[in-house]
Amino acid sequence: MPWAYITVELADGVLVVTLNRPERMNAWHAPMRDELVAAFRAANQDDEVRAVVLTGAGERAFSAGQDLSETQQFDAERAVAWMGEWRDLYGSIREMDKPVVAALNGVAAGSAFQVALLTDVRVGHAGSSMGQPEIDSGIPSTLGPWLMWDTIGRSRTVELTLTGRMMDGEECHRLGLIHYLVPRDEVLAKALEVARALAAKPPIAMKLNKRHFRELTEAGFRQAEEAGERIQREAFATGEPQASMAAFFAERAERAERAARRHDGS
Repeated sequence: MPWAYITVELADGVLVVTLNRPERMNAWHAPMRDELVAAFRAANQDDEVRAVVLTGAGERAFSAGQDLSETQQFDAERAVAWMGEWRDLYGSIREMDKPVVAALNGVAAGSAFQVALLTDVRVGHAGSSMGQPEIDSGIPSTLGPWLMWDTIGRSRTVELTLTGRMMDGEECHRLGLIHYLVPRDEVLAKALEVARALAAKPPIAMKLNKRHFRELTEAGFRQAEEAGERIQREAFATGEPQASMAAFFAERAERAERAARRHDGS
């Protein structure tokens, strides 16, 4: 299958899936999400694939999360359909019977933070950053807090969700959100090392372990999904997310214009 927004490469039983929109900091839109769902589902059915590494193109970002130029156009009903698209993506990762390792080469924000938390093992560097900045775009968080709750507890989950602040790699490592903290230029190599070690494990035991973890968390996942549909419908019906995103784009355009003026005057 030809890929427009991701790349895939299989070697020694490890499939490397790379988010490939570096000009947008690997932010995803519906076509990119569709490709990721197809890639994960195909990998789960391919006997040659024993493990997956997920990473981002370039040095700036694993993924900046949702492409706001897409969500800025949403109304309440489109926001509900959007939740269904995330259910497909998150489900395709949760349904993996094979281990998935995240190579966090940079920013993992919002939904990208959530996708990273859905992987089994995460490798990053001190300059990696993770967090839930959706509130700054007027978008409430539902699945993100559920994913964080068991790992870092209620108090820190509330603080991160309400402030929208990003954590650096060292804080993420202390909190257990990043398992291996290595130099920047060793992130992918370490992720591949971990993936190869996992790929060498007995595959039936691996599959059954992963299925059991999925069973233990399925009720909470479904509850978070249902809450997401209800909450996003309500949020987008008010117009606040759209207005917040419009303000973000206007501010970014103004910064670019000021920078251009400074450059022309130099």
